[in-house]
Amino acid sequence: MSVRGIPAPPLYVPDAYWEDRARRFASEGAGLAAVCAYGMPELYNRAIDLEQRLALEPWLRVSAGMRVLDIGCGVGRWSRLLASRGALVTGVDISPTMIAEARRRAASQGVGARCHFETGDVAALEVKGEFDLVLGVTVLQHVLDPAALRSALSRLAARVTPGGRIVLLEAAPLKLMNRCDSTVFTARPRAFYADLFDTCHLELAASTGVDPAPFRAKLLPHLRSMPRPLSLALIAVATALSLPVNALLGRRFADSSWHTVFVLRPRKGRLSEGGK
Repeated sequence: MSVRGIPAPPLYVPDAYWEDRARRFASEGAGLAAVCAYGMPELYNRAIDLEQRLALEPWLRVSAGMRVLDIGCGVGRWSRLLASRGALVTGVDISPTMIAEARRRAASQGVGARCHFETGDVAALEVKGEFDLVLGVTVLQHVLDPAALRSALSRLAARVTPGGRIVLLEAAPLKLMNRCDSTVFTARPRAFYADLFDTCHLELAASTGVDPAPFRAKLLPHLRSMPRPLSLALIAVATALSLPVNALLGRRFADSSWHTVFVLRPRKGRLSEGGK
């Protein structure tokens, strides 16, 4: 779905899709069109970025030298934020162009020495070492194959230190709502994730909301059938109505939120890499 004429492809090949998306948008502005809502106006994506930052802020308080793994790091917006707070960050993304742009932006911001970026697929993660914090923002919702999804989370669980945590922000409404699903994305209900976390020997320490305002979610399925000027106007209105609600109430109203922040800790006897 896109107001810039870039609909979701009929066949989703993750590495090709994300590389194409990175080549189109990773160097444009803050790079948000490459990692937030594909093809949406800058105002829309900046609102999403702000809402995500507010929702994640309690869980991103890091100390100097803390080891962080940022999966699906994109252009490195979270890697750079955490590195600026003193963390040592490893960012992994499936797109080489995303990784190149993340390195460039980190160096430009003066945090390149505390950031290491590498290309990799989260479902076949091969990064070395253990991490105090593993962060993933809207990554698992793009892993459509159930076996690959379980492999991804199992590999993340294997990379967390015993006292560490995994923080995930995903499209995870309380009840199944697939009206915004596409060939590249699926919103799984929270109960699905609860079962997945248990299978991967992860304990849910906390969960909070992100975006309880319903305006964007109700609008998105209808955009492609509208004339472009009308769709742009409605996007602007929905964004203006949603932002103050989500900014002020997002974390509190988890039950009505479209996205959810999951804070996970490894249990004893956790699975080894790949779920074996």
